[in-house]
Amino acid sequence: MKFTVILTLVGVILLAAIVIVVSKQTPEEEEIVRQEVDITGQPTLGEKDAPVTLVEFGDFKCPSCKAWGETIYPQLVEEYVLTGDVKFSYVNVLFHGDESVVAALGAESVYKQDPEIYWDFHKKVFAAQPEATSHDNVWVTSDKLVELVSEFPSINQEQLKQDVEQELTINQVSIDKELFTKHNVSQTPTIKINGITMEDPFDYEAIKEVIDRELEANKNE
Repeated sequence: MKFTVILTLVGVILLAAIVIVVSKQTPEEEEIVRQEVDITGQPTLGEKDAPVTLVEFGDFKCPSCKAWGETIYPQLVEEYVLTGDVKFSYVNVLFHGDESVVAALGAESVYKQDPEIYWDFHKKVFAAQPEATSHDNVWVTSDKLVELVSEFPSINQEQLKQDVEQELTINQVSIDKELFTKHNVSQTPTIKINGITMEDPFDYEAIKEVIDRELEANKNE
């Protein structure tokens, strides 16, 4: 009888110990799912040796991507890209049909001609996007893209028009398509930080938390 009681007590103690250990586990100790994005050849803003890489899978035709670019992107650049902590890359997603492809072809043409101008062009395309109520109207054309680069002397407008209309930059657009397919991108924008997919791309505090954690981990390596 005593032996049975002792065994029962030992079992209870062991169970309590297991509960205590589990309860002390923090989110940082849990396994983090990562799927790094190969940004070779992608437009990238920031220091090439920055310890944290943030990738946006975006679509120039997407209203949410425009909103992200006007709200989250400026904060990210100010707090992390300009400080050398984060480099930011953009991958074209083609969820909105032919216009998404046209915009991507044009963007790749601009990047090929002058990488320094790419980010200004990037902002101008989103700025030209009509209001959400007119989202389905056709507005991304080769002529519109030529108009948007008219103030940039380093961009050959005729080359841009040819690259779009003859799909001369389709190889890079195809690489982007392979990337967003490989990473199971189902919505835009999709944000990955060092391969970690953010649940809510508009939760800047969560983005900061992941970036800061990655920076701290890099310091301790």
